[in-house]
Formats: sequence, structure tokens, C-alpha cells
Amino acid sequence: MAGPLILLLVGVLIVVIAIIGLKWHPFIALTVASLTVAALTPADLLYRSALSGEERAALLTGDGMPVGTVPPAYAGAHSEAVKKSESWFVSRFTGAFGDGCGRIALIIAMAAVIGRCLLDSGGAKRIVDSLMRLFGVKGTPFAFAASAFTLGIPVFFDTVFYLLMPLGKAMRRETGKHYLLYVLTIVAGATMAHSLVPPTPGPLTVAGFFGDEVSVGAMMMGGLIIGSFTVCVGIAYAYWADKRWEIPLREDLALPLAAGDKTASCPAPPLWLSLIPIALPVFLIGGETILSMAGVSHPLIEFLGDQNIALLLSAGTAVVLLIRYTPAGESTRQAVQEALASGGTIILITAAGSAFGAVLKDTGIAQLISSSVSGSETLMLIPVAYLVTALIRTAQGSATVAMITAGGMVAPLALGTDLSYSALYLALAIGCGSKPISWANDSGFWVIGRMTGMTPMETFKTVSVMMLLMSLAGLAAILLGAVFLPLV
Repeated sequence: MAGPLILLLVGVLIVVIAIIGLKWHPFIALTVASLTVAALTPADLLYRSALSGEERAALLTGDGMPVGTVPPAYAGAHSEAVKKSESWFVSRFTGAFGDGCGRIALIIAMAAVIGRCLLDSGGAKRIVDSLMRLFGVKGTPFAFAASAFTLGIPVFFDTVFYLLMPLGKAMRRETGKHYLLYVLTIVAGATMAHSLVPPTPGPLTVAGFFGDEVSVGAMMMGGLIIGSFTVCVGIAYAYWADKRWEIPLREDLALPLAAGDKTASCPAPPLWLSLIPIALPVFLIGGETILSMAGVSHPLIEFLGDQNIALLLSAGTAVVLLIRYTPAGESTRQAVQEALASGGTIILITAAGSAFGAVLKDTGIAQLISSSVSGSETLMLIPVAYLVTALIRTAQGSATVAMITAGGMVAPLALGTDLSYSALYLALAIGCGSKPISWANDSGFWVIGRMTGMTPMETFKTVSVMMLLMSLAGLAAILLGAVFLPLV
């Protein structure tokens, strides 16, 4: 009979081999892994996983009655556990897939709409241009990092990089130097927002794994704080690397058109209007979280602070922005349709990852590991969460898939353990762990190399090393926070 550790190993191996060796789509790999683990999980493990710790102890010992007897107080729990242990493995997967889809589908779809509308309306370029004017030529690296971090909240990393990199090249032509500095500061901002701040799929899904222990608002606020710190570390490394290595601007390479270039000849929206689709969900969700922690509660606050409502309102403002400032001849309807189509792929991957986490939880792996970790020792779960995510990221390349896979493994441990700190720190550790190590199996690695003209070795010794240092700095900050500000 397969035990929890064997089932965990089987699931992870299927995901890694399918994505790396067989070149399968992550959705297919996660689905096959989930169904395999679900099919191999024995009924006894399913029965135990359906019970709380108290129920499990009472039912397995008889609670003072003959062993095997069901105490009346736990008859309902026993019935539900039996029902789960007898359920068909496909039904367990589809049920978990539906639950995961229900948690994140609307948010990811709206985030995709927000990102596309900001790009096509010229709002994203307005934000970048305004920050560059604010910081000046000498402060351009800070403007690039701030722009990339801001846009990286609703827009995917590749798109942010495509948008900003032509500006980095233009600055290199104007100043005649600091090309590597511009490249690294753009990467530093965009990559950390991608892994730490919802509504991007990775941090959004990880927060969902922890249930009520980590709200989207808390993940958003924590991600902004840790992300800002790690970006500062990235900027410091960028200045050091720029002095150490001279990367030339290789003009002979074919460069794709930046996403925002097509709006260059059209009037751009004002800065305050461009910022609304990004700032609105942060204000509503984060504000509700802060007020809730302060003991302030009101139906209207709870309604507007709901993650789905906040993203719907934000997407609505983004669509209005696109309608008002869309280039002549372009269809708003088509832009929204294409955004929803691209978001659909991400929804499938994240929902499959959520189902993978659910079937791993059914194996009882959480109880097995958490039984050996208690009290102050729970602090060790933070570096464990970081390392698990880093290993999966290094093995298969995708930061989002690594976060989803690791989140499904780590979250049950936190929910089944009496932590000495908030589970938010574990979720943030997973986000930081998704950064190392970017290399040949990471699509972003090649996007950066192709757009900048850097060779694979140049990309690895600059970009990959910077991402590793930022992730380690984030881990250190998270550990300090868990010790000195546990939030429990």
C-alpha cells in the first residue's frame, strides 16, 4: 500500500518529468499527476485525512469505548470520512478542480483584462513616462524598477518586460552607458511583483491554499512590503554588476515591437486615471483587511473589500479607460476577448494546481510531517517552504507552477500545525522561493536574453544571480518578521 511520502514523490516526479522531459503543457502535467495520486491513494488514508486531529484520535481509540466503536458525538464525522474514502478518484479530482477554479477564475480573468486595457490604452506607458520624469535621468533605474513593480501586479512578467525594454534601450542610446543597470532594474521590479503580489496567479493561488489563514488582502500587503525590500536589494546588485561588467547594446538583433508602442501616436490618459485600475483593488482589498484587523466591520466595507468585487470594479475602470483612449480602428471588444482567452489558460493551470494540492492533502502527508514539528520548531517550516519551491522552480522552470505545486504541499502542513507565527510568512516564503534559479528551462530566461541581446552566460551571471540574491534577502526578512512580528 502506497504511503504519503511515496505518493508525494510520485506526484512531484510526474509533474517534473512531464514538463521538462516530455514537454507537456503544465495543465496536462498537473492533471495527470493529480489523477495518478488520487487513484493510488488508499481508502484508509482518505478516511484519516477527512478527520480533524480530535476526531481522528477519538475514532481510532474509541474515545474510552471499545476500539472500532464510533462515539455518538463523532458519528457525523465518521459518516463523512467513510463517504470520502469510498468516493471515485476522478470525482475527487474534479471536485477539487472546481473548488480551485471557483476561488481564482474571476480574479485572474479580471486581472488579464486590466493588464490588456492598461497596455492598449497607453495607461501603462503613461505610468512609466511619469515616473521617469519624476526621477530624472540619474534616477531612471529607480523609475524602471518602480514602473516594473507597479505594472507587474496586474500584468504578467513577459508583457511588462516587452513594454519597458525598448525604453531601456533608448536610455542606453542617450547616455551611452549603464545598459546592464537598466536591464536588471526592470527585471528586479517585474519579477518580484509577479511572485509576491496578487492578483497575479502564483501568489493568489498560494493565498487560497491557506484558506482563512491568509487572505488575499494580507498577501497583497505582505507582498508589497517584502517585494519592495527585495527590489531594493536587486537595485543595489544592479549598480554593482553594472560597474563590474560592460554589456554592449547589440543593435543587429531583431527586436519585437513593445506592447505599448502602437499607442505612441495617440493621446495617453492622465497619470491619475492610469493608476486607478492598479490602485483601486489594492485600496479596497488592503483597506478592508486593515480595518478588519482593527476591529472595524461594516457590510459595505466587506462588500467592496471582497476580492472578486474589487477586481470587477477595477476591470470596469480599465475598460472605460480603453474605450476613452483606444487608438482609432481598434476594437475594445476584441481586446477584452483576447485578454480573457489568455487568462483562460492561466485559470486552467492554477485550478489544476489547486486540485493537485488537494489530492496531496488527501494522502495525509500534512499530518505525517507536522507530527514531528511543533512549538518553536515551526520556524523551520519557512526555509523548508522556500527550499521546496526553489527546487521545483529550478527543476521545471515556471515560477507559477512551482508556487502552485509547493503551495499545495506546504499549506496543509501549516493548517495542521500550531504555528508560532502567521501563515502569511509561509505564503511569502513560497513566493520568494519561486525566484531561484532561472536558467535554460525558464521561458523568461530566454525572453530576457533575446530582448536584451545578452548571451546565455551573460544572462545567467547577471539576471539569474540577482534573482537568487533577492529571493534570499526576502527569506531573511520573512524569518525576521516571523520572529519579531509573528502577527498571532
